[in-house]
Amino acid sequence: MNFIYELIGIPLGYLMSLIYNIVPNYAIAIILFTLVTKLLLFPMSYKTQKSAARMQLLQPKLQKLQKSFSSNPQRLQEEQQKLYQEEGVNPMGSCLPAFIQMFLLFGVIDVVYKPVKHILRLSKDVRMAAVEKASELAVKFKDVNGGNVIDSRNLRHELLTMEVFDKHPSEFSHIGENFSTLVAEFSQNFTIFGANLGKTPTLSPDVWDKEAIILCAIPFLAGLSQLLVSLYSMIHQKKTNPTPQAGGGCMNVMMLSMPLMSIWIAFGVPAGIGFYWIWSSLFSFLVSFALNCYFTHDRVVAMNEKEKEKARIYAEKHPEKKTFMQRMLEQQAALEAQNGGTIVDSGEKKSRSEQNKANRDAINDARRRMAEKYGDIYDDSVSDED
Repeated sequence: MNFIYELIGIPLGYLMSLIYNIVPNYAIAIILFTLVTKLLLFPMSYKTQKSAARMQLLQPKLQKLQKSFSSNPQRLQEEQQKLYQEEGVNPMGSCLPAFIQMFLLFGVIDVVYKPVKHILRLSKDVRMAAVEKASELAVKFKDVNGGNVIDSRNLRHELLTMEVFDKHPSEFSHIGENFSTLVAEFSQNFTIFGANLGKTPTLSPDVWDKEAIILCAIPFLAGLSQLLVSLYSMIHQKKTNPTPQAGGGCMNVMMLSMPLMSIWIAFGVPAGIGFYWIWSSLFSFLVSFALNCYFTHDRVVAMNEKEKEKARIYAEKHPEKKTFMQRMLEQQAALEAQNGGTIVDSGEKKSRSEQNKANRDAINDARRRMAEKYGDIYDDSVSDED
């Protein structure tokens, strides 16, 4: 799992280090870091919103198909995929951007958990020597990490080391590369209004001082910002598609439960993560709002016609290439034919070779039908050899 964190954390670490060197304040650096990552991901956000708008345009046709083939789920699925093929729409088009944003979060966590590595850029030997010393002091004084050893495999080992350093700075004077000077200076900037963003918020601090209040507020602000995004998405969805959708109630419950999940998770990670979530949600809201204003109904209709024409021209120029939806249709038809082939004459006992031949015939028949549907040339001889 650490490999995934580091894979994304290293490039994001360089970005965060660059921003921090320009603006040597960790809280402001996180805000700018979040803004830059959102700008880098804007092309994907644009494609996701565009795909969603085009899918919304298809809703009347999809609802008509649902009424026409309500008693035949397999035929309904086939007709839906055929519609997607004709319109040049990929219903899975929004999955990749969502996955990338989730993947990005792993890198953000790594950057926040390991500031000595990603921002101060100290060598691994120096970092490990500091962790070893911090572990020794944590066990000796029992004032950090519950008096337990600080394991370098623990994702939070750098934050725990910094916490020990803040309590016993003189004990780290022997560590090279100006470790004490750099960490002491960084610790002063690793705050927001005096609250250490490396600490984990809690509802039961030892003392309800200014730092404890600020840290405790961060998870709730993260939840509220996520709630803003969820409510806006629900309102926009209802406005653009007033007809209730199947499973819509479950989706709304899930969207409203996400803010609660954000609060719960933010109370288990350093405050820097929750602080990042606050600004990430706010910037996401602004991006969604701007794109929804841009993708008006008339503009989406015009875009849809262009995309359909582009898909048609591409299909004419490259008849040998099949789109994602067309391949799915063929695979589904072949699978259904194969399943149907095993049922045909099921009361009659067949040998394995006879059953395989029946299945091949059914698949070939499905391929022939799909070729006729899309105007392709079907070669019986090639299929027979298969």
